[in-house]
Amino acid sequence: MSISTIANSALAELFQPLHLGKIALPNRIIMAPLTRARSGVDRVPNDLMLEYYTQRAGAGLIITEGTHISEQGIGWEQSPGIYTSEQVAGWKKITEAVHQKGGKIVLQLWHMGRASHPDFQPGSVLPVSASAIPISGEIHTPNGKKPHPTPRALTLEEIPGVIEQYVTATRNAREAGFDGVEIHGANGYLIDQFLRDCSNHRVDEYGGSIENRVRFLLEVTEAVVREWSRDRVGVRLSPYNPYNDMKDSDPIATFTHAAAALNPLNLAYLHIMEPLPGHPLAVEGVERATPSMRREFQNAIILNGGYDAQKGASAIQDNEGDAIAYGVPFIANPDLVTRFQQRAPLNEANPATFYTHDREGYIDYPTLAA
Repeated sequence: MSISTIANSALAELFQPLHLGKIALPNRIIMAPLTRARSGVDRVPNDLMLEYYTQRAGAGLIITEGTHISEQGIGWEQSPGIYTSEQVAGWKKITEAVHQKGGKIVLQLWHMGRASHPDFQPGSVLPVSASAIPISGEIHTPNGKKPHPTPRALTLEEIPGVIEQYVTATRNAREAGFDGVEIHGANGYLIDQFLRDCSNHRVDEYGGSIENRVRFLLEVTEAVVREWSRDRVGVRLSPYNPYNDMKDSDPIATFTHAAAALNPLNLAYLHIMEPLPGHPLAVEGVERATPSMRREFQNAIILNGGYDAQKGASAIQDNEGDAIAYGVPFIANPDLVTRFQQRAPLNEANPATFYTHDREGYIDYPTLAA
């Protein structure tokens, strides 16, 4: 299909250029952040990861898998970090290769908070959170499955040090050649643990009211912006995602306030993970939070959660968002943009290899050209 044909097609909106702050995108098809567990036990980005990301450089923007900002932030096996010089050097090879192929790439800053275990922590200490409330069930640790521990609530005196972890990671990401950073405030990890009232029972200035629960997100974002630039920073939120035992008594109020509070910072974008109705992760029978968040946040919105090509193009056309993030489709289709352009069928993803540690199900999905 020619570019002129695309321009007149029902999918035309996906192929329009877009600026996210200072990051110029050739199209609006975003690669969502996807944990893949291929960095090895040293958590240093490697040649396998380099191949994986460069295969997908046709995306308008690649958002990397969640990347640990510190040893305290770890809670997943063989996922990468950005807190050592070796990790920075490993990521730099990847950013250079993606840029050589004309791609854009930002690093997702990840602190897992209570979604961790002493087996991951330096000195085998307890993981930290907003409050001392555990996740139910078990966690995969380096020593097998174990029950989630009850985390330790961060003290007021410790919070500035955790914020500084985000700042250092941002500095390292810039040194590694990324086009920007995305602050992971979704999916039940540390920032989300402060945001939602199921996991935040604090009685100080970081708990109780919505304004207080949003404070940690704001302080992290303000610090990251000061370290780099407002137009190189995005934030990801997930109003209804139940993963990691998460819920909130009033998600629309909580996350609309968060969007409104972030708006004055004039960020590059806000990334909202809210699955469409009918998606396995969608919460049925409730009002969606995305429309009210869209009204409050005036810069670009990336939508994520169950979109195909047509639904994504329609959402942009209807001004529900400005770009669409695709997760599983990018796992199985390194040339997803080309497949959308040509209306070609998509490869099926193999969930059994999502979190394994070798090339199978990672860099061996065929392209159309192959």
